[in-house]
Amino acid sequence: MTLGTDLPLLLPLTALLPLTAILVVVQSNPYQTLVLRGILGAVAALIYALLGAADVALTEALVGTLLSTTLYAVALRSSMVLRLARPVGAQPLPANLRQQLEAWLDPLSLRLELVEQAQAVDLHGLLEWQPETAVLRVRLHSPSLLQRLAALPRAGGWGDLSAALRLLPAGADPDLAASLELDR
Repeated sequence: MTLGTDLPLLLPLTALLPLTAILVVVQSNPYQTLVLRGILGAVAALIYALLGAADVALTEALVGTLLSTTLYAVALRSSMVLRLARPVGAQPLPANLRQQLEAWLDPLSLRLELVEQAQAVDLHGLLEWQPETAVLRVRLHSPSLLQRLAALPRAGGWGDLSAALRLLPAGADPDLAASLELDR
């Protein structure tokens, strides 16, 4: 394959590189970014192979596509989680309320992980479910996370959390909840 005779084949493939790179940069969903990064590496490896640079193509396929995509997937899996502790002996969260919480966190691509307070390590906060008042308090350590979660709408096709959910700073007094709520 030579550059002069196969230019009509190489041009569309080469045009995919900047297009895919722009899509990687502007993508807000980290999982879609992961897929696009894999596509970017595969297209680059294909172009290198078509131009006769088999060693560079193999390096791009192994390191640029396979290794970096795998490491990025592992990093995403471990970092895109909201870990909340439940008080020891507290009543379990109803399944429908947990599903509503998970759907509420979905726009930020966060997974919800609930752990017993006794096993608490690297937590973002505390989840307190009070079935008698139907109030769900989430106390968060990070003010920036509190602000991002407060900006999320609490009503949607999957349910309405606006009446039940209270977002509070970690040190807030429960009696002062009304003054500290960040409801929308």
